[in-house]
Amino acid sequence: MTARLGGADVLMNNAGIQSPTSALGPLDAWRRVIDVNLWGIVHGTQAFVPGMIARGRPAIVINTGSKQGITTPPGNPAYNVSKAGVKAFTEALEHELRSTPGRNVRAHLLIPGFVFTALTARGRTEKPAGAWTAEQTVDFMIARIDAGDFYILCPDNEAPRALDERRILWAAGDIVENRPPLSRWHPDHAEAFQAFVAAATPEKGGG
Repeated sequence: MTARLGGADVLMNNAGIQSPTSALGPLDAWRRVIDVNLWGIVHGTQAFVPGMIARGRPAIVINTGSKQGITTPPGNPAYNVSKAGVKAFTEALEHELRSTPGRNVRAHLLIPGFVFTALTARGRTEKPAGAWTAEQTVDFMIARIDAGDFYILCPDNEAPRALDERRILWAAGDIVENRPPLSRWHPDHAEAFQAFVAAATPEKGGG
């Protein structure tokens, strides 16, 4: 295929699944989610990127992460772990690419908002008002790649960027402030989180 078509200049690793999990299992669901969501991206990158580097043409790799891999909300830890791994892997990939002279390949981490797809439909046939379409997300992604962004943090009709930023900053603050993990959902810290969000996004609150 490479000889016939000339090789790939754009690689998008986008496969993803969700299965219900808890921290205690089921182990088979954990394996399926991590195999697809994390190992799929590792395998796809290692299969294509060496050839992209060797050809020397400008090329990009786009790996689909998730806000759940950054704020890790309760409810599906296997998915969160897989997407946190995608974030760490893609950061490492971009560092290696930019730090090696002569490489003309860049990496980007797509962080979608609420997008109406088969993965998020959950039996619905019509797009919820809060969701973006896949087309909106792709248009936003292309614009941010053109702008040179590595972290492509997508808003949606429910969460503007300012709200996402406060959620991400609060999650990182759990470590810095020595709060309990996932303190955003902890009753002793819920009021403080709402105040933290309201300071920047008073119209939205902290859902």
